[in-house]
Amino acid sequence: MSEQREPNTPSTEELEARRAARRYPERPIVAVLAVVVRGDRALIVQRAQQPNAGRWGFPGGVLELGETVAEGAMRELLEETGIVAEAAGVLDVHDAVSRDDDGQVPFHYVLIAVRGIWRAGEGVAADDAAAVAWASRDDIVAGRYPTFPTLLPLVDLALAAQG
Repeated sequence: MSEQREPNTPSTEELEARRAARRYPERPIVAVLAVVVRGDRALIVQRAQQPNAGRWGFPGGVLELGETVAEGAMRELLEETGIVAEAAGVLDVHDAVSRDDDGQVPFHYVLIAVRGIWRAGEGVAADDAAAVAWASRDDIVAGRYPTFPTLLPLVDLALAAQG
């Protein structure tokens, strides 16, 4: 039985091949995050795929050849949530490096967090997202969403940037 999917959407096998190609890279991989706040709430997504399936973070993914950091972040936001936002600058850059028991590096991502100004959409889980939520800072601090340690500082930066 063939897999049903949207046009231009990679198959499960293609996604697995991409993930495998990113293990033990020769150089860091550039990835982008879209940090969108609306009022006092930040848009977060629950990861559907490994690594870190089930954890909540910002929509994002690997930067594609030929696109700017801003374009990549807004593309990932749209693909994962259906939300449209306008890029409004880089909030932060974070190194995500892991080492195995032998000291080798199975993953090394340079994560560039881009602030997005919400324009349209409420958020629907798609692509690599299992769920979407507009979470308050209090929700995150209370542990209602298992998140990455970098999430709360980025929420604070985005809230401060909106004035």
